[in-house]
Order: sequence, then C-alpha cells, then structure tokens
Amino acid sequence: MDTALVIGGSRFIGRHLVDDLLAHDYAVTIFNRGNHDNPFADDDRVTRIEGDRTNDSALEAAAEGVDPDAVFDCVAYYPRDVRAATEIFADVDAYVYISSGDAYGREDIPKREDETPMRPCTDEQATDETGDTYGNRKAEGDRAVERAAERGVNAMSVRPCIVYGPYDYTERLDYWINRVLEYEQVIVPGDGTNIWHRAYVEDVASALRLVAERGTPGEFYNVGDRRLVTLEEMVELIAEVADEDIEIVHAGERELEAGGLSDDDFILYRAYPHVLSTTKLAALGWESTPLEEAMARTVDEHRASDRDGSDHDPGREAEERVLGILETI
Repeated sequence: MDTALVIGGSRFIGRHLVDDLLAHDYAVTIFNRGNHDNPFADDDRVTRIEGDRTNDSALEAAAEGVDPDAVFDCVAYYPRDVRAATEIFADVDAYVYISSGDAYGREDIPKREDETPMRPCTDEQATDETGDTYGNRKAEGDRAVERAAERGVNAMSVRPCIVYGPYDYTERLDYWINRVLEYEQVIVPGDGTNIWHRAYVEDVASALRLVAERGTPGEFYNVGDRRLVTLEEMVELIAEVADEDIEIVHAGERELEAGGLSDDDFILYRAYPHVLSTTKLAALGWESTPLEEAMARTVDEHRASDRDGSDHDPGREAEERVLGILETI
C-alpha cells in the first residue's frame, strides 16, 4: 500500500496515525472540517482536503481525488457513517474503522473479539447524540463492517480501550499527571486495585496500520497495553517517570462520602475490571510500547502543554476534607 486517506487526522489518535503512516512511507491525505489546528500544515508530505464526513458527496469527491489504497475512519460516531463509507470506499485495499472496547455487551474478563457479544443498538440509539449510547453506536458500526465484508469490501475494525498519550484532548490522564506533579498526597479511590485497560496512542496508530496491511476483512481487533497495571500502579508509574515523591492515600466509600465525594468522581476509576484480549492483534506482528517509555513520553508532553485535567477534577478542597478524615482514623 502506498496511499492513505485519514478521515479526521488532526487531533489525538488521527494525529499519531498520520505520523505512523509517514514513518512507513505512505503518501497521506487528511479529510476533515478544519475545526481544529492542523499539526501538518507545514508538512508538504501531507495533503489536506476540507469537508464534512457526514456529507456523502464530499467523501465521494475525496475518494475520487485521492484514490487511496487504505482509508482510516477516525471520526465515524454513527452507524450511518460506517455504512456510507463502506459503500463509497468499497474498492479500496483496506477500510479500517475505529470502534471501541465499549462495543462489548458483556463483562467478560478478558473481552474477546470472537466470543464476547456486542451491545445491541436500536434505531433510536443509532441516531442518539448522548454519551450513553456511544458503545451501542460503535457496535452497530462494527456490524456494518461485517456486512460490508460479506459483500466483498475489505473492511475491518479496531477496538481500542481507554486511549492515553501525548495530545490527548480528553485530558483523562492529565488529571492524574497533574495531581502527581502538584501534590505530595494523591487520593486513589478504593484499595487501588481497580483495572480499566488502557492503550498507548502510538500503539493504537500502529495497530490501525497493521490491520490495514495484514488484517482479515470483516474481523475486529482489540488494542490495549500488553501489560496491564492497576489504577494505583498507574499513579506510581507517573510518579516514577516524573521523578516525583508522592504518598498514595486510599479512600474507601465511607471516607469519600464524608468528604462529599464518591469513587466515580475519580476519572479512570471503574468498579468492575475492563480488560481486552490483544492476542488476535499480536498475531499480526503488533507489539505495544513498554509502559515506562509510553508514560515518560506522555508526561513530557503534558509538561509542555497547558492541559491540567481540571474538567475531571473532583475538587482539591473535597479531597483535603477526605485526607483530614483519614488522618483521624
């Protein structure tokens, strides 16, 4: 494959995907509305086409003008988006849809592509704009990929878990990095052993490329760190690579409630483990970045950014109340 069209391509996963494709000698075109800064504006290796991916005519024009070997769909949030794209790009060598680990409809440990059932999706959910139906819509997009493959389209799906790394506009991990950099005591809800599988963004990018090059049409591929760490171990890893000396303080339900908080107020906390099997992707030759290296790059970029994760902040005053309560126990 020589040419790639990235639908999206200017923000988080798409930005890293473009970098990965360039590193592997692809000619890259990005297609987006231009609502965000283009990090490749000064890179003559990257062509940009302005357009709305929900406009089929604009997508058709991009397909005709670029004639890509591979298409990577970073911003398909509705089943209709996937159905349209698999029709428009029916003749490409690879169409890769970014789905989500949230597409799974049962709490298996781990969740496996060919065993764990997907979420259902009603007609109402398929067009709903709230976050409550995100997993349902992604699952229906996966079913659209299956149906496209049945009619001969080289369509595949990649399912990341929680993605972290440089330029993460969601700022989920930025909250925890900021806590480690700013405070000596960091509250971790519960006993610290909760597990919510995470995926380093550069590994998601390489997974997308490898699935395009080596994947099987109609198949889904989970992507996540090959070595999992608990929430407490994640905070310890941040402190280690940031060279910060912190005290992790566990707070149970009663202590948090006394301070006006709950465990759900802490981003990346999940009561029941969410783990994806990555064996199927690894069989394609994919490898994940060592956690220490991935976190060091993430912390370095955080320090150079203005992100602090404040949108996810439960409130330091409330945390101080919890710390005060714990000191009296």
